[in-house]
Order: sequence, then structure tokens, then C-alpha cells
Amino acid sequence: MRHDERRQAFALLWRAARPDRRQLAVASALLLAAGGLEALGPIFGKLFIDEYLLPRRLEWWPVALLVGGIVISGFMASALRYFQLVRLAGVAMRSVRRLRESVYNHVLRLPMAFFDKAITGQLVSRITNDTEQIRQLYVQVLFEMLQGVTVLIGAVAAMAWLDWRLMLIVLTLIPATVLIVLGYQHLSAHAVMRSRELRSDINAQMGESIAGMSVLQATGAARRFATRFANTNREHYKARLGEVRANAWLLRPALDMMSILLIVAIIAAFGTQSFGALEIGLLYAFITYVARVVEPLISITMQFSLLQQALVAASRVNTLLDEGESQRVTHERRVSRGHVQLIDVSFGYDPEQPVLHDVSIDVAAGSFVGIVGHTGSGKSTLLSLLLRFYSPQAGRLEIDGIPLATIGDEHFRADVGLVPQESFLLAASARENIDMGRNLPLAQIEAAARAANAHGFISALEQGYDTPLSEGGARLSSGQKQLIAVARALAGEPRVLFLDEATSRIDSDTERQVAQALTLLHGKTTVIAIAHRLSTIRAADRIFVLNHGRLAEQGTHEQLMAIAGGIYQRLYLLQQIAD
Repeated sequence: MRHDERRQAFALLWRAARPDRRQLAVASALLLAAGGLEALGPIFGKLFIDEYLLPRRLEWWPVALLVGGIVISGFMASALRYFQLVRLAGVAMRSVRRLRESVYNHVLRLPMAFFDKAITGQLVSRITNDTEQIRQLYVQVLFEMLQGVTVLIGAVAAMAWLDWRLMLIVLTLIPATVLIVLGYQHLSAHAVMRSRELRSDINAQMGESIAGMSVLQATGAARRFATRFANTNREHYKARLGEVRANAWLLRPALDMMSILLIVAIIAAFGTQSFGALEIGLLYAFITYVARVVEPLISITMQFSLLQQALVAASRVNTLLDEGESQRVTHERRVSRGHVQLIDVSFGYDPEQPVLHDVSIDVAAGSFVGIVGHTGSGKSTLLSLLLRFYSPQAGRLEIDGIPLATIGDEHFRADVGLVPQESFLLAASARENIDMGRNLPLAQIEAAARAANAHGFISALEQGYDTPLSEGGARLSSGQKQLIAVARALAGEPRVLFLDEATSRIDSDTERQVAQALTLLHGKTTVIAIAHRLSTIRAADRIFVLNHGRLAEQGTHEQLMAIAGGIYQRLYLLQQIAD
């Protein structure tokens, strides 16, 4: 991980925890107090050995006071650590909650161009796994490191008070630990980053396979996908193994060896008495303090594995947060009538390869128009522009004479409805799937369902509108799911309604019901239907025919059928033959 990435990751972690900085300060103060109390134990032990045990002056009150001091200081230190851990855990959970909500809300505001390249499983991994890894940083890493530092400070201060020369011997462990940690970071950083990336790939492949299970089994691709998953899983295992090897060589074993050498050095110094007359209690205190120094250092260094993972996770989250959001429009302008105009519009996902060329379309308010064309003619691209998922490179889009880009976001989404080609249903009730969090009254939901010819089958469900529909509406037919999608769009009472090949995957009877619903909207709502099945838009007031991104023909069904050899005529006749 580069220095700037590490700096940005720390900045992200601080932003998440900043609202709880007072709680962090209190937790740190409790840790300092606990570390100071723990440092008193060996001093009491040294006084007991040198002043009472060796001289055999076992006076009841002084001995009781020393033993009581050891017990009370230990008990108070434990109590303070308990309160500190509770506070720190609260900070951790609140910080991760804020961070997770921030990432999720940011993803909701990203432009559609981002999702053209994004992989769902990787996004889910960043919002869930990576933020959970950050929680471990606050709860475990931060706690262990703060605790280790406070214990070190208390132990070093106590050793300096007892004998500064022996303290210098003990302090040689700290620069050695720094070198070990630097070596660990150098060897493990790539393995940790690679491990996180491969875990996202695993999530992505699992999500992709589960979503397309019927296709995998129908095409006999299950074994090939299992092989691909096994290869990714194997690479993840190798990356994790590299990380474990770095831990095994450079963390606890190295410091254990250093502590043994340190104890030998202290005993040797005591044996030669090169520091003058030493006391047995002092030797006991310093050997105890060596353990007090070594254990925190071991604990701190053992956390560098989790710290490295948390920083990598924070860096990945930060990369996602750096993605530019869609520009928010806060104007009070809104759609009033639904007069839609495209004026010399040109657009390409790659500006060097335009998909639409100088397209001009005028749709009167309250009319019903269809947009048709061969696959790749630019129909869906045109709809994406009308929905403001993308902005044209040239030309203008207007509704009621107002530039599309200047209509307030909330007003635009409230005044414009969409029935997509693939109906999207929540694992929730029929009512919730129509309402979509708008808190619409039940009467309005039922009215929309009736208009979409969905009220009958919804009412026949065991709990009516409150019947859970399972994930993806698994218990409904394709036609029923599409009718619920139509009801959802109608429930918002839009001024403009877009249909993106909404009848391409339903039977003729359901298509007829959708057509009836559209007929009821005539004169009240502008309907623009991207159609694959031309029977859906046969009754349209006007039909626009796209060909290779250009407007090739326009007119009513009868007018277009009268054009001998025309694109629309050929498309319609071919569908009639196919039916």
C-alpha cells in the first residue's frame, strides 16, 4: 500500500470516529489509569521481597498493606479496562454504522455509467466485508495497541524509577520491534491486498452463479464455473498463506526470542553486579517488567496483521467513496404537462463512437408514442438519456420547455415513472413492492393495481396485499411480476411514463392487459414505450423508428406500414410470420 493510500485510509477512519472523539478520549484516559495501576504491582512486590521477605521482617500491617495494594491495584486496573472496552466497542460500532451508511448512500448516488463496469459482488464485499474489517480495527486493534502503549509507558516509568541503567537494557527491545514490524509490513502488504481483492472476486463469482443458476445448469456450465471458482479460491488460499507465513516468522516468534535474550542480559548484569549492589526484589521487578514490556509489544505486533487488513479495507472503501457522484439538481422546477422534446441529440458511451446521431423527437403531452428499431439501433440508449442516467454530448432534452438537467431530482423522479424490461421485486409484500418506500395510502396502491390489472391476482393471494412475494417475486409468474412493475410506476401518478420493452417477456394475454392500462392513461400521462413486440405500440399516436442511431421513419402504424420496403414494415411482417 502506497503512503498516500495509507494516509487516506487513516483519514477515512478518523472521519468515521470523529463524532465520538470525546468517548475516545475518555477510553484513552481509562487505559492510562489502568496502565499506571498495573505498573504498581511489581514495585509492591519488590518492596515486599527486599524490605520484608529477605530480612524476615514479616510484620503483619506492612505486609498486609503491600499485598492489599497488589490486589486492589490489579482489581481497579481490571475494572477500568472493562469500562474502557465498553466505551471503545460503542465507538467502534457507531463508527462502522456511519461508515457503512455513508458508503451505501454514496453508491445510491453514483451515476449509471459506474454500474456499467461495476461488479455487484465486489460492491457488496466493500459495503459489508470491508467495513466489518474496519470494525475489527476499532474493537481489537485499537484496543490492543492503546492498552499495549499504556502498559509500556507505565512499565518504562517504573523501571526508570527503580534503576535507569537496567531500563536501558530493556529498552533495546523497542528498536528491534520496530525493525521487525517494518519487515512484516514490507513482506505482507502485497499478500494482504491480494487477499482482499480475491475475496471480492469470490463474492462476485458466487453472486453471479447463484443469480444465473438456471442458465448454468441448463447449459451444462456448472463444472466450468466450479473450476473457475476453485482457481480463484486457490489463489486466495495462496495469498492468505503468504500472509500467515509473514506472521509466523516476524511477529511472536521473533519477539519471544528477543525477550529470552533480554532476560539473559538482565540476569548477567545482576550476576556480575556491574551496576553496583543489586537487590533480589529489584531483579524480580525487572524480570516482571520484561514480561510487561514484551507482552504488549507482542500484542501490538500481532495486531499489525489486522491493522494491515483494516487499512487495505479502508483504502478499498475510500476508493469507492472517491467515485464521483451524480450531480444533484435542487431546482424547484418540475414536470407539469409532459411535453417531451429531443433536439439534435447525439451521444456515445465512448465519445469517439457515437450511438445516437442528431436525433430529434417531439412527443406531445398526454400522447402515447413508441420507439422501435433493430437490436443495437439505440432505443435503450435513448431511454437512458430521457431518464437522466447519462447526459448527451450534443443537442438538448426538454420536458415542458425546461432543460431536463435543470429539473429538481426529487421532482423528476416523482413525476417520471419507469417500467423496466426485467421486473425488479423486493423480498417483501405486494404492497411494499408497489409502494417502494413512498408511504402511499393503501387506496392509492390498490387504485394503481387496478389500473395495471394486477388487483385480481394480488387479492387472491393468501394475505392479499400483505403477502410476502419471496426474493425476486419467485412465487409469481413473469406476467404477474410485470403487472406489479406497471402498478408501481402508476402508483406515483407520473406525468411521463417510460416502458423499456416491458412486454417482451410476457404472454399475449398479459400484454393485452398492459395495453388496456396504457389506454386508460391516454390524455393524462405521456407514455413513451421502447418496444420489441410491435403489437404493444400498434395503437400509439406516433411511432419513431431508429436505425443505427438515426431517426429513420416516423408516423402512425398505418402510415409506416404504407412505406413499401420500410424498416417498420419489415419488422412488423417478420413478427407476424414468427407469431
